[in-house]
Amino acid sequence: MTDTVKVLDLGVHGTVIVVTDGEALARHAAEEIIAVSQAAKAESRIALVALSGGSTPKRMGQLLSTAEYGDRVAWDALHLFWGDERFVPLSSPESNAGEALRAFIDAAPIHPEDVHTWETDDGISPAESATRYEAEIREVSGVAEGTPVFDLILLGMGDDGHTLSLFPGTAAIHNNSDIVLAHHVAKLDADRLTFSPLLANAAARVVFLVGGAGKAETLVRVLQGDEDVDTLPSQVIRPTNGDLVWLVDEAAAANLR
Repeated sequence: MTDTVKVLDLGVHGTVIVVTDGEALARHAAEEIIAVSQAAKAESRIALVALSGGSTPKRMGQLLSTAEYGDRVAWDALHLFWGDERFVPLSSPESNAGEALRAFIDAAPIHPEDVHTWETDDGISPAESATRYEAEIREVSGVAEGTPVFDLILLGMGDDGHTLSLFPGTAAIHNNSDIVLAHHVAKLDADRLTFSPLLANAAARVVFLVGGAGKAETLVRVLQGDEDVDTLPSQVIRPTNGDLVWLVDEAAAANLR
């Protein structure tokens, strides 16, 4: 795309695609959804896609609600999930899935049964929510045992280097036995629901979306600094047999060598 400024090959750390700004970042993210849905449609199968929260995915959703982008999505070939979630009701503005539903999914021509949100209603525990989400992933993917393979997982990266709900210093970073989990994040004093590194690293394609000057220092440490997954959990994401792509804007890429 004409928004691309440069492409860096960082080996095991993946491919970095630098684009001009946040708007270009959202356009590229929308194209990722379009491409994976069209590929699945052409092969008469479904595509498992995990979305993330944040400002870039929100703008991506706004683009997908337009004819220019939305009309090119093979909605009937998509099953949408979320890589992580706060343990809050869908109606909360803090809910990743809730915000996406309101922004574009509710109005999209996708069957409601193909949209899979974490259960966070009253009366269910975080652990039970994780158990049910694993069962739903396994049912949709048809993988009863072993690790299901998502076609595309979109991720963000926090200022502290976290991704999904894998926060610095948490045991979840090293969980390679479960595919999803619930855990309490002490620094936030909150329960979080998240894909495990095992599930993320089994994906066919993982795309980080990173924008803004505030992420520049952390991004260079994650991609070109010392290996320290406990401090920088984003470093734990290294797909076993899939593609790892970092879509970043010029401001976030400012310190990359």
